[in-house]
Amino acid sequence: MRYVAADTTKQISRIGLGTWQFGSREWGYGTEYVKRAEQIVRRALEVGVTLFDTAELYSFGNSERILGAALGDDRERVFLATKIFPVLPTAPVVQQRAVASAGRLGVRSLDLYQVHQPNPVVRDRTTMRGMRVLQDIGLVKQVGVSNYSLKRWRMAEAWLGRPVLSNQVSYSIAHRRAEDDLLPYAEQHGRLVIAYSPLSQGFVSGRYDAKHPPSGAVRRANPLFLPENLERGAHLLATLREVADAHQVTPSQIALAYVLRNPSVVAIPGASSVEQVERNAEAADLDLTDDEYAALNRAAREFTPVTGLAAVPGLIRARRR
Repeated sequence: MRYVAADTTKQISRIGLGTWQFGSREWGYGTEYVKRAEQIVRRALEVGVTLFDTAELYSFGNSERILGAALGDDRERVFLATKIFPVLPTAPVVQQRAVASAGRLGVRSLDLYQVHQPNPVVRDRTTMRGMRVLQDIGLVKQVGVSNYSLKRWRMAEAWLGRPVLSNQVSYSIAHRRAEDDLLPYAEQHGRLVIAYSPLSQGFVSGRYDAKHPPSGAVRRANPLFLPENLERGAHLLATLREVADAHQVTPSQIALAYVLRNPSVVAIPGASSVEQVERNAEAADLDLTDDEYAALNRAAREFTPVTGLAAVPGLIRARRR
């Protein structure tokens, strides 16, 4: 496992573990997945994962409880990140919710406390005032944001008056918007981009094509899995397979290696099994050649999926199936 160079007291693994699935029925894993969560977490620790990401929104706090219980006595040695869902993120609310998350996780302090989404009405001034108090009393070590534009990320830092360590955004070889400005900013200023959905919910795995779309409500709601987009992504998936064959690994592992090419990026893929945790962790040690990276980059640039309003009719048809 490799670790990122960050100004933190604890090591942050380049590959972390995202725990949206813990306790969430929408992924379709069933109750047995909750029972496997402890095995997944314990194996993640064994292979060197130190970054664990959750949120109060995930299964209405159950993800935090499940993760905290699974970590047990190791809670204090890992880099534990959670998020506040900013329905009304005024300073007092931010402070109250942080206390609640720490209680569910069973920790004395949160290593990283993130604003889950930018609130369109409440300005970050009051939110960051609450975060600053949490840092001053030691309940929160580092502050982060999620799904923020670069402009709003920088504004949040200005209101906090301190570094906002990270911005957690969707970033994968199939969704590269973060490369435009967030990654350069993070690299220049010693910040982190935390890549959620780095495997595009399995789109880059090569398991699906236009004739074999995925099942499950979450993926059916993702425009990437429309038959037209699966066809458009054929060249990208073929390139991932070609590079994967050269390294004797899976396309998913190459997709993770792609996002980790930038030293300011860490990735938090989820996992439905112990084996998946192991494969994800192995990707942190993969080194792509310059030619391989260039080939992947070209294939990614050529992939233009149907998105936005144009994707709505296809999504409606998918729901009816």
